Parts: sequence; C-alpha cells; structure tokens
Amino acid sequence: MRLDPRRSLKLGLSLATVYLVWGSSFLFSKIAIEHLPIALFSGFRFVTAGVVLALVAHFWNGDPWPTDAVELRHVGIAGFFMVFASNGLNVWALQYLSTHESALLNGTAAFWIAGLGVFGRRGHPLTRRALAGLGIGFVGTIFMLVPRGSLGESMMLAKFGALLACLAWALGTLYYRSIDTRLSSLMFVALQMLVGGLLYIGAGIAIGETGHWTLNEPGLIAVMYLTFFSSCLAYSAYAWLALNAAPALLGTYSYVNPAIAAFLGWQFLHESLTPLQITGMLIIILGVAILTLPGDTALERKILEEPKSQ
Repeated sequence: MRLDPRRSLKLGLSLATVYLVWGSSFLFSKIAIEHLPIALFSGFRFVTAGVVLALVAHFWNGDPWPTDAVELRHVGIAGFFMVFASNGLNVWALQYLSTHESALLNGTAAFWIAGLGVFGRRGHPLTRRALAGLGIGFVGTIFMLVPRGSLGESMMLAKFGALLACLAWALGTLYYRSIDTRLSSLMFVALQMLVGGLLYIGAGIAIGETGHWTLNEPGLIAVMYLTFFSSCLAYSAYAWLALNAAPALLGTYSYVNPAIAAFLGWQFLHESLTPLQITGMLIIILGVAILTLPGDTALERKILEEPKSQ
C-alpha cells in the first residue's frame, strides 16, 4: 500500500521545521540567558506561545477547550516533563556549556525515545540494528562527557543536567503517544506550554528574578525568536510528528540539530570542540543514524498509515 503523498509532504515539512528551527534555537537560547533571567524569560516565552497557539487552535481551527479533569491532568504531566523539566534543565546547562555541546548531548534524546519506545500500548520492539545504534551512541556520549580541561563540577553537572533533560523530553513524548485525548495536537501543545510557562514564572518569582529583569535588544530578539519560531512553529510540528511518526523517525532531528548548532556556534560565538569531543560527536551521529535511517520499511509504513487524532 502506498503512503498518501500529502501525508508524506506534511511529514517532510514538519521534520524540516524541527531540524532548522530547533537547530538554531541553541544559539538564541545562549544569547537569551546571557541577557535575561532564565526562569522569567522562559516563562514569558512559553506563556505567550501557549496563549497564541491556544487561540489559533480554538478560533481558527475550531478545536474545543479541555472539558474534564483527565484532559487537564494529561496536559499538566506533559507540560511538566516536556517544557518545565526538559527545557529548564537545558537552559540551566547552557550557562556552562557551549551551544554545540548542549546540542550534541540533546542528541541522546533519540536513544531515550527509541529505548523507552518499546513500552506502552503503542510500543514497538527494537531491532538488532536499533540495539547496535543505542550501544554506539552510548559510547559517543561517554566521549562527550570528558571535560575540555580540568574536571569542573559545574561543567559535569551541566552535562548530566542536559542528559536528564533528554530523559524528561522522552518521557513526555512517549506519555503523549500513549494517552487517549480529545484535544487536537495544536491545542494540546499550546496548553502544555502554558502550564510549563506558568511553572517557570512561579519559579522565577520564588527565586527573586523579578529584580533582575531588564529590557535589552539582544535579549528581546532572542526571546521573540524562541517564542514564535521555536515554541509556536517547531513545537507544533513536533506534536504532530509525535502522533504520526515512528519513535525512531521522530528522533532523526537529534543528529541534524547538532550539526546546525555547531555551525552557528562556530560562526557567531567562535566556539570549538576538542578532538576527543569531535570523536564523540561523530560516534553519536553514527549511532543515531544507525538507529533512525530507513530500514524497517514495513514497520515504518504500518505506523505511518495508522489513523491518528489531529
């Protein structure tokens, strides 16, 4: 059976959006955290994006608001893991890591998604090739964890924080795949961003960031990009992919984004990798490529042909 060409086109466009926008988001996140308080700018970003997307979903697409406690619970759990925990750990880690280090460590999300994707009612078993990719990727991650110079506690904590962010992201993604919800993917992602953004604002107020908030051009530009491109556009594309792509295919962004982030970090922030980290980068990319490149055609076709809620 042939796949619907329109579905294939939407799949390709969604993947391209996630690749390009999220690959460049590491640069803009780095700029934002250098000029603005982390929790408050993240809260502003996600609350604004969540409100905009929810209004578009309801008034443009005609999507209903959540009507019961179960739907709100689903949104709250996904918002905590995929926005507050995952993005929060990542932006905290970026204080100590270069953009391409952060992006490469975020590439391990593909391993978490594929490994944990065997569980649940929509789980799929790992093939021998997938297991090989996971093993190779683990070796590459070990290389990336080797410090650039002397062993610094903050640097190592930041690297482990980025890895925990990937775990939180994978848990949220697989939770979203496993639930039954009447909400559209656009409404769901809008509300989860709103939940995560409110958690950020509460955290920012609690730790006293309000006294450090200042308006400045670099920070404002970075936040606007992260709000409307990274949050509104790319998160919406990812939410659709989470329902309509196999876990392994969903993880392909994990080896495209680091390449984009590495180029932008080198071009605009003059960042560089050590030879050992370059080795780790290549091993991670090889592992993710083995894990995600087309091969299990029948499985991919079966998943992509499944009817999903939109």
